[in-house]
Amino acid sequence: MYFFSDSRVRGWFLLDSYLPTFFLTGAYLVCIWLGNQFMKNRPAFSLRAHLIVYNLGITLLSLYMFIELILATWEGGYNLQCQNLHSAGEADMRVAKVLWWYYFSKVIEFMDTIFFVLRKKSSQITFLHVYHHATMFNIWWCVLNWIPCGQSFFGPTLNSFIHVLMYSYYGLSVIPSMRKYLWWKKYLTQAQLIQFLLTIVHTLSAAVKPCGFPFGCLMFQSSYMATLVILFINFYIKTYRKTPSRTAIKETPLTTEIKNGFHKDYFVTANGFLNNKKAQ
Repeated sequence: MYFFSDSRVRGWFLLDSYLPTFFLTGAYLVCIWLGNQFMKNRPAFSLRAHLIVYNLGITLLSLYMFIELILATWEGGYNLQCQNLHSAGEADMRVAKVLWWYYFSKVIEFMDTIFFVLRKKSSQITFLHVYHHATMFNIWWCVLNWIPCGQSFFGPTLNSFIHVLMYSYYGLSVIPSMRKYLWWKKYLTQAQLIQFLLTIVHTLSAAVKPCGFPFGCLMFQSSYMATLVILFINFYIKTYRKTPSRTAIKETPLTTEIKNGFHKDYFVTANGFLNNKKAQ
């Protein structure tokens, strides 16, 4: 592994071998299955205090990564159209250090799903949810080993900003008195879609006008982002565009609880909390 990886990240925690990332991902998937079995005949946990602390922590970490990436790329004079891996000196190392935290944050975010399991929100553990969490952690192990700076900065910068908004939303939604002010969930989903599209455009721009960044990595990242765009559009249509039939409206009891617009496919990377007063 040393032979192929970028020597600048050699010795960094979790990077020298793929095995820890692989086994942590496997443990994540096993915990989902075993956790659902364990919780099957047990009452759901509330976890309100845990969710407040967790969401606050992820929000602050995301804010740090967003600000640090802006400062590091500004210091290095990064080219927005295409930036190679070795021209910015110490700024490249500064970017790489932030991107390691971005990679590590993906294993922390496995807790999103664990909270779903403990709160018995199994309908929220969709293919989109698990696919996004499991693949991101593994992809970013590869990024940190082979392309830990340069063109790789753009997606995490946007995503860190989106996560500041998202996890702030989730944290506030845990507080009952704040839920009436949380009208902007739909716009967060739109922002996520825009994020993926901008990342694709930015990635392909380096293929159109190369600067030495590996072409294969550009194609892989564009393809992966395209899968997220497709899955998110499907989620958005089912959540916000689908009009219920007249029959469904007639059959819906007046006492049915509306969960603040959440579809069962869930708002991606939510961490086990829906605006469901019955669960409190």
